[in-house]
Amino acid sequence: MDALWIPLLTMLAAGGVAYVFIFPLLSGERAAEQRKQEVAFADGAVRRTKRGAVDPSVTRRQQVEESLKELEARRANANRPPLQVRIGQAGLEWSKTRFIVVSVLLGLGVLLVGVVLGWPIYIAGPLAFSAGFGLPRWMLGHLKKKREYQFLQEFPNAIDVVVRGVKSGLPLGDCIRIIASESQEPVRSEFRRIVETQALGIPLADACVKLFERVPLAETSFFGIVVSIQSKAGGNLAEALGNLSRVLRDRRKMREKIRAVSMEAKASAAIIGSLPIIVMLLVYLSTPSYIALLWTEPLGRVMLAGSAVWMFCGIMVMRKMINFDF
Repeated sequence: MDALWIPLLTMLAAGGVAYVFIFPLLSGERAAEQRKQEVAFADGAVRRTKRGAVDPSVTRRQQVEESLKELEARRANANRPPLQVRIGQAGLEWSKTRFIVVSVLLGLGVLLVGVVLGWPIYIAGPLAFSAGFGLPRWMLGHLKKKREYQFLQEFPNAIDVVVRGVKSGLPLGDCIRIIASESQEPVRSEFRRIVETQALGIPLADACVKLFERVPLAETSFFGIVVSIQSKAGGNLAEALGNLSRVLRDRRKMREKIRAVSMEAKASAAIIGSLPIIVMLLVYLSTPSYIALLWTEPLGRVMLAGSAVWMFCGIMVMRKMINFDF
């Protein structure tokens, strides 16, 4: 009986070895697996020929992906820039120390006026804090938006100058120098900074990418992406920038259309928000004793404070409804 088990086990072992090593060659499983690996390798990495050469199309795709990842990381870091960067984005040449000193002096000035006029501390304190901390930063935001609007009005024309220059045979650096000398502000100063940055030894593509740090707009991000990809992967720069110029003009048309459509809602919100104040002023001018109960009586002051809070909430809701982020 034992003599029969030994040949049987030997045959089973030989059959298992043959199944493992010979059956994949006969059935085509190994060829199919190799084909899958080649396809996956071609999609996710650089394909190589039998001689070891790199496929240029895959290399270009990898370079584009790396450039986009770098620019996305820079764009994510630009959401909360430092104070000095915000001052530069507003178009001011102030230092951080000067801005802080002006803010402190403004707050102390409002507090001094409140003390001289005999205002209570619960009124003079918040007003001084708002004047010293809130007002300067609100002005920075206002100047930044105004400067960005002026930049967007002129930026497509600057892109067209680059497109025509590249098509006529001029290098990209010479086209940027033309914009830096002949364009309108603030595009001229920003492209002049690109030229100055390039003169310090920084590559032109990196200098164009830094434009987004000073003017944080989607349009400047597009411009930096196009120039960075072209410098690393090559391609038709004139065609890419021509398409970019057309996209920028279409975005500006859409922005102006949204502004025109929402202007009616903004006018209605302004009328609704100012109507209670106007009515209160008219009643005070006609019968002061009738409306004076709102600030002479404790219940009237509570009602006045509650009305102010609800009016503020309503104005914020209307502002959120009519402001479109585009």
